Amino acid sequence: MDYLVIFFCFAITLHNIEEAIWLPKWSQQASKFQKSVTPSEFHFAVIVITTLAYLSAFSYLLIPESDFAKWIFIGFVGSMIFNAIFPHLIATVLMKRYAPGLFTGVLLNIPINSLIIYQMFEGDLILWKELIISTLVIGISLLALIPLLFKIGGKISPFTYID
Repeated sequence: MDYLVIFFCFAITLHNIEEAIWLPKWSQQASKFQKSVTPSEFHFAVIVITTLAYLSAFSYLLIPESDFAKWIFIGFVGSMIFNAIFPHLIATVLMKRYAPGLFTGVLLNIPINSLIIYQMFEGDLILWKELIISTLVIGISLLALIPLLFKIGGKISPFTYID
């Protein structure tokens, strides 16, 4: 299981790098899927979210007997699968243009995170109820946190961006 947790970190990092590179510019075009976001707002938010994902993964690695650590980790795993579908895949289809994050979401996050979930079920480490509730709680928490992170990132970013 240890290597799968590392793969989770690898997948979410590459996914968030893809988004960090292209999503701020992509968001400047009117869309019901993404409000306009500046690079500093998005980069701050994506760094915090990635850090939280790493903390969840390493907490689970260090204390796998902790239900709380397990629930937060599987919540992130489930949320990242859902995130690859909505907004990335659905936005790409409905807008008829590539939504940043789709490539890594579909080719990395879905397969790696599905394998993690499969292995956890095979090892009797999780129940469907835990997966569903954890995914909902973490997913909703992240959705609620993102606008706050954008707001903070827009005010405190020490970075200068050149278009």
